[in-house]
Amino acid sequence: MKLATIRTAAGTQAALIDGSRALPLAFEDVGLWLQAGSPDPLQHLAGDALALEGLRWAPVVPRPGKIICVGLNYRDHILEMGRELPEYPTLFAKFAEALVGSDEDVELPGGSMKVDWEAELALVVGRQTRKADQQEAAGAIAGFSVANDVSARDFQRRTTQWLQGKTFEATTPLGPFLVTTDETGPTPDLELRCSVNGVVKQKAGTGDLVFSPVDLVSYISTITTLNPGDVILTGTPGGVGDGMDPKEYLKAGDILETRIDGLGAAANTCVSG
Repeated sequence: MKLATIRTAAGTQAALIDGSRALPLAFEDVGLWLQAGSPDPLQHLAGDALALEGLRWAPVVPRPGKIICVGLNYRDHILEMGRELPEYPTLFAKFAEALVGSDEDVELPGGSMKVDWEAELALVVGRQTRKADQQEAAGAIAGFSVANDVSARDFQRRTTQWLQGKTFEATTPLGPFLVTTDETGPTPDLELRCSVNGVVKQKAGTGDLVFSPVDLVSYISTITTLNPGDVILTGTPGGVGDGMDPKEYLKAGDILETRIDGLGAAANTCVSG
């Protein structure tokens, strides 16, 4: 099943994606549908079918209660950086104001000269879970989406804490779709790609994650209760601009595309913030 949050003249609306059509639902967004218990969408239709062409996409979950991000989680990337595989996930957070839709502008943070791309598999929580074992963690995953953890590296490195470089407003595409685990399974191995102005910068399989989506839900739920609509960004592979020689960073006018096979693509224009 594939769902999205679309922008309308009245605000936002959740929709079930059916081939080339979007079927509007009686929920303002996918997050509220999840909080309602993920009821059968066909029992909650609200409006005429819409053609996908021309629709505007909001972040698939516009107001998650938590956005938890994972650093250093792709084996090849860690090893190429000369580091050892971590024993525990590296966690940080960002806030809902950082999110944009898959076709909306990314605002390059003012004052930063080192804005980088980080294509990521996004995990969306479907049920409340606390101290979950592996089976419970798998069942708590509603599905997956496309994200890019656009990062201001200079701000990130001002201190040993990464938050300030990670949560500038309107920097993080999320969507367009939530694809549920009945299609992907709880530990999908999908090809992830990031390109800038049509040039591929990152390419990896999500099966290369050190800590799988199930591992992350289980671990994070020992720290805090995860609720429906919470989002976990699972980490980025090698190929970020900050790791290149010479280094490369995003600039105004760049087109940042993030694609995961089976989940869709985000294409965002970078603008000065």
